[in-house]
Amino acid sequence: MRAVLLAQAAATLFMTGIIWFVQVVHYPLMARVDRSGFQAYETDHARLTTYLVVIPMIVELLLSFYLAIRFPNALSLTGASLVGVIWCSTFLLQVPQHDILREGFQPFAHARLVNSNWIRTIAWSLRALLVLYSLH
Repeated sequence: MRAVLLAQAAATLFMTGIIWFVQVVHYPLMARVDRSGFQAYETDHARLTTYLVVIPMIVELLLSFYLAIRFPNALSLTGASLVGVIWCSTFLLQVPQHDILREGFQPFAHARLVNSNWIRTIAWSLRALLVLYSLH
């Protein structure tokens, strides 16, 4: 059980660090990328970011739902719910904005990406608190 909690904590804490970097540094700086190179930049951003986050996100997803099913309590159910919020936000809000931006920089899509990403930033931050508490 300790290994499951440690693996979940590692995935969640990793993603919490990534999302804060993305929210505060990476996404805002997208507006400064030269428009002539933006399509290539956005395509590479999406591809390279996927390589970095796909495994930790899947680990977090599987372990959070395992814990919610195996030990259904307020902590595990809240944690799994937050993962659900993160995945829904990712695929319903952020991915569509990246799809628009892949065609070229659009200020509205960029603003929507930055603003909607606060959902994931807050959800992962809350998950970080939960997993740290669970290790305590």
